[in-house]
Parts: sequence; structure tokens; C-alpha cells
Amino acid sequence: MATTESEPAQTSAGRGGGLVLVCLAGMLWGTIGPAIPVVHDASGLSPLTIGGYRAFFAVVVLVIAAAAMRRLRACARLGRLHWRRVTVVGVATATFQLFFFVAVLWAGVSITTVVCLGFAPVLLLITGSVRRRRPPSAGQFLTVAVAVSGLLLVSVFGSPAGEAQYPVLGVFAALVSGAAYALSAEAAAPLSLRLDTLTMTTTTTCVAAMVLVPAGLVIPLSSGDGIWTTDIGSWAVIGYLGAVTMALAYALLFTGLRTTPSGAAVVATLLEPVTAVLIAVVFLRERLTVAGVVGVVLIMAAIGSLGRHSKEPAPQ
Repeated sequence: MATTESEPAQTSAGRGGGLVLVCLAGMLWGTIGPAIPVVHDASGLSPLTIGGYRAFFAVVVLVIAAAAMRRLRACARLGRLHWRRVTVVGVATATFQLFFFVAVLWAGVSITTVVCLGFAPVLLLITGSVRRRRPPSAGQFLTVAVAVSGLLLVSVFGSPAGEAQYPVLGVFAALVSGAAYALSAEAAAPLSLRLDTLTMTTTTTCVAAMVLVPAGLVIPLSSGDGIWTTDIGSWAVIGYLGAVTMALAYALLFTGLRTTPSGAAVVATLLEPVTAVLIAVVFLRERLTVAGVVGVVLIMAAIGSLGRHSKEPAPQ
């Protein structure tokens, strides 16, 4: 009897711990958006180049960690064994990051982070309903309606006129980023139960880097942009972005996905826009209009309610 009663408590504790790890990942990601324009202004590097160097630093950190733990052969073997899903997670992650970085410069930090992470859980809700062939409940419909209303307020009326370079294209890039993020979380959930955290993070990050590094070098070169800087501060920030917001943050996310459904995990990472908006307002002097503020509140309320509506089991 004691064992039977303790199992739910352990499961609850495990899921709670998983959500905490995902929330920590979200907070770390919240520092990415504000860091991009800082590096761009100081170095002149494009967001694609910053993303490529960030991925390179992340791979270096993860490979060193895997070598120190004597896991390099295991990473290669298990990566080959699960290559299809590893590839999907890695490519989706790269797509998410590429479009996110571009959207930040086009639409601003606040708009990009809110639209991207606001769209992802809504998309997971819709696709989950289609997959289960069961329509969402009335509460879930209301959640989607509130989220879409918030997205419209933020994307169309969120920032004062003239502050965003390409507002429409920026919002579109943020939506593509959010869709890729949703796909990566959905694909990573079952894989996180088959691979240990270091193996999964290393293999999927290596795949992502295979997309991000060439894109960060070839595309800027073809357009005449520089791909190098002598600014030491910029390299320090890029190193932080790779080691902390990619290598460490994704390790936290993948560990959390072991006990947290992908939809709930995406909801938990809503701490990213909260963190990013606070940093942007305090340090980067970005402003949101009243409509933008209302949109942010609506999105946060909608995404927060998704966690209460979700009844999906932990990923299998």
C-alpha cells in the first residue's frame, strides 16, 4: 500500500522538477533576443552569422563535455541508431533559431519573442486535436481565440510606427520560428526518453550546427556582409549564447521533456518572452504601445491556460 501511494507523489515530483528545468531553459533563452542587437551593433555581424558562431561554440562545449565523460562513441552510435528523429529535431531547432534571429532585427525583441513563443503552443494544441481526431473543448477554443487576438494586437499594433525595420516580414519570420520550435519540441519529447541528456543534446546540436554554421557564413558572404569581428566583447557574448543559451539550455529542456508533455513544456518556456521583454524595456529602451501591452497580457493568459486544459500524458 505504501508503494502504491508513493508512486503518484514521485510522478508528480518528477513532472514538477521537469517543469522547473524547462522554465530555467526559457529564462536563459529570454536573454538571446536582447543580446542579438547588442552584438550586431558592436560588431556588424548579421543575425545569421551570430547564430552560426553560437552553434559552433555550443558544439565545442558539448563535444568537450562528452569527451570528458567518455561519451563520444556513445553519442555517435546512438545518433546513428536514431538518426531520423535526431535529424528532425536538429533541423527544426536550426530553423527555429535562424528565423528567430532574423525576426529580432526586423520586428524587435519584444514582438519576436512574444509572437514566436505565443504561436508555438497554440499550434501544438491544434495539431494535437487533429491527430487525436477530437475537437478541443470550449475552454481550449477560448484559449486559442484569446491567443490569436493577442498575436494580432502585438504584431499589428505592438510597436510605435517606424521602430521596426520590416514589421510584417518580421512577424512572419517569428511565426515560422514558432512553428519550427513547436515541431522540435514535439519530435524531441519521445527521443528524450531513449537517449541520455548529454547524448541527445550533443547529437541534435551537431545536426543544427550543420545548418546554422554554413548559413551563417555563406549567406552573409554572398550578400557582401562581414563574417568576422575584432570586438572582444562581441565574442564574449557569442560564447555565452553558445555555451549557456544553447548547450546548457537545451540540455535543461531535453531533461525536462522526460517528464513533461511537449505542449506543457512549450507553455513553460513562456518565461522567455517575459524575460526578454523585461530586458528589452529596462536595458534596450524598447517600448510597447498600449495595444502591445494588452496583446502580451492576452497571450500570456492564453498560454497559461493551455497548461490547465492539457490532459495529455507524459511522452512515451
